[in-house]
Amino acid sequence: MSTVRQLGHGTDTGKKRRRNEDDYVVEPPLFAIADGMGGAQAGELASSLAAGAVREDEGTAGSGERRVTQLIQEANRRVYQRSSQDAAASGMGTTLTVALVGDGTVAFGHVGDSRAYLIRDRRLEQLTEDHSLVAELVRSGKLSPEETRTHPQRSVITRALGTDPDVDVDTFSIETQTGDLFMLCSDGLTSMVEDDVILSTIEENRDNLQKTAKALIRAANKGGGEDNITVVFFEIGDDVGEPLEETAQYPALTADGDGELDEDTLDELDRVPALDTMVVPPGEAQEIVAPKRRALARLIPALLLILVALAVVAVVLWTLYRR
Repeated sequence: MSTVRQLGHGTDTGKKRRRNEDDYVVEPPLFAIADGMGGAQAGELASSLAAGAVREDEGTAGSGERRVTQLIQEANRRVYQRSSQDAAASGMGTTLTVALVGDGTVAFGHVGDSRAYLIRDRRLEQLTEDHSLVAELVRSGKLSPEETRTHPQRSVITRALGTDPDVDVDTFSIETQTGDLFMLCSDGLTSMVEDDVILSTIEENRDNLQKTAKALIRAANKGGGEDNITVVFFEIGDDVGEPLEETAQYPALTADGDGELDEDTLDELDRVPALDTMVVPPGEAQEIVAPKRRALARLIPALLLILVALAVVAVVLWTLYRR
């Protein structure tokens, strides 16, 4: 029978944000990560409500994919209800990725653009599919993966908890092998650090997953730290009665990875690059892909009409002058 034999986890505000809107759960066999969005402190509230629904689970009826689906639906219910009843929280939402370790499998439930990865045989594999505008464009062949990092709408997601009474949940299961390492993370990591750097960092610190989490957070901050950064690791091993290796959560890190981030170091220039996440349904997402192109398409006919009018005026004046 397989079991979780090692853990690592950490979270950080990043270099551009004043608040951390990420939340996470590390309560074997349950793991989760939530990345909130919304005005004021609504993003923090949304992710906290979602993570709380997972933490408070008392063995939801069913198991595996059915159980994680029920957990995510309950989390969605809590966020949507609060958003509907509290004007200050109106419009808030959150991503949520949940992993449940079972007997020989890990069941996943997923909504949004946080991610789950599997590290096996020195290879990094993304398990979840991003529910985001840029991901839709990549899947349709309209955008390359490299272009997603600088795309102006890279913070637009197409599915989130709390925006509707019910949410569509992606679920799947992975059969585990001894030594499998799973990572859940918010996009504050993956938008700042390339996959090959993530993998090399993991391999360098594989024997200490807490150190690995700290190293990845430091790398994300050195890459720009434009968003909150959260990382959760759990490794699968044989159940031989050994105690689970776990250490305390690391505090927020500075860009150099030491100590807490001082809010006073964030000036107005620093805050400009941070992009606020927004939720747009898939059917409407394509409508914001190229606003400049559509604006130009509207402008050209107007310019042509003006040119025609000027030509008519010029002809009239020329005719009057000849008389």
